[in-house]
Amino acid sequence: MYDWLIVGAGFAGSVLAERLASQRGERVLVVDRRNHIGGNAYDRLDEAGLLIHQYGPHIFHTNADMIVAYLSQFTTWRPYEHRVLAMVDGMLVPIPINLDTINRLYGLSLTPEELAPWFAARAEPVPEIRTSEDVVVSTVGRELYEKFFRGYTRKQWGMDPSELDRQVTARVPTRTNRDDRYFTDTFQAMPAEGYTRMFERMLAHPKIHVMTNAEFRDVRDVIPHRRLIYTGPIDAYFDCRFGRLPYRSLRFVHTTRDVARHQPVAVVNYPQTEAYTRITEYKHLTGQEHAKTSLTFEYPSAEGDPYYPIPRPENQALFKRYERLALAERNVWFVGRLATYRYYNMDQIVGQALATFRRIDAQLGHPASGPVRPTAPGFGDHPAVQV
Repeated sequence: MYDWLIVGAGFAGSVLAERLASQRGERVLVVDRRNHIGGNAYDRLDEAGLLIHQYGPHIFHTNADMIVAYLSQFTTWRPYEHRVLAMVDGMLVPIPINLDTINRLYGLSLTPEELAPWFAARAEPVPEIRTSEDVVVSTVGRELYEKFFRGYTRKQWGMDPSELDRQVTARVPTRTNRDDRYFTDTFQAMPAEGYTRMFERMLAHPKIHVMTNAEFRDVRDVIPHRRLIYTGPIDAYFDCRFGRLPYRSLRFVHTTRDVARHQPVAVVNYPQTEAYTRITEYKHLTGQEHAKTSLTFEYPSAEGDPYYPIPRPENQALFKRYERLALAERNVWFVGRLATYRYYNMDQIVGQALATFRRIDAQLGHPASGPVRPTAPGFGDHPAVQV
């Protein structure tokens, strides 16, 4: 008899497993249908001996010190600030759009003070910002929208930005300075030994058992457990009773080149050309030195594993029908991107999982006995924090 069955060995499931075992002393079984732990953050050494991310680049960034402190129990960090270039009009320019982007693209020498009115002169007034197209054209105008956003969005989502909620393009800022970092969070770093090693340490508690290559439906009725944490697609849990929730998927093509470097930054986006959306070169992320380099080409797809909930009002309405069913379930907690049908960054998932643990702990009461796991030694300079 397990105290908990946790479905999914990604961030949400692994954080909750670690907390329940180490802080409550309870027995946890984690199952995952894939043949590995780590969810979409899983990384591995390829045949050339290069560390790659199986499901595309995962860049850790956060403003939450408590989340850094928690994860630092299981990893040291390699400082890394992510920079992305876009191939536009035959040249590589920074994205998000900044001062250098505009000056290179148009052969100008604008100053930061001149760029804001330059944008304003091209922006189109939009009475109500509802769609992803509205966000961009109302900020920088239609020409830059066409160059940077429309083609990329159509490839990524399989629909025009005018059909998507404003949150899609609102995630990408526009800057009037020369800051070419993709993120501006106070903490930006990569797990020094990779994500998979961090997950291995997180799940190494003796009260945690992990079963991969295991479908939830195959184990839920045959392995006794008292409570369930579900991080998979919420519609699948209810056998798609109201129909399938739409997701966008990706196809990854991994390749190794017999050169030390392929591109000047980790990620290059292709908004105007190519069937793929971006190329990732992992040595920029990991700092690994090697005579060869490994790349991943990303091709968005309507079929395959669910990666991105499609942000449209009708999809959110369908999710709300499943959410009402979920709220009526006893001894079941739904956590994570797929279970809550919402896009989250990795730090947000960790935060959601830690908050869920606090609610569980308060609701169930702390067990009278059960060892509390001490802080794992040697994983970074951040002190262990009870979060």
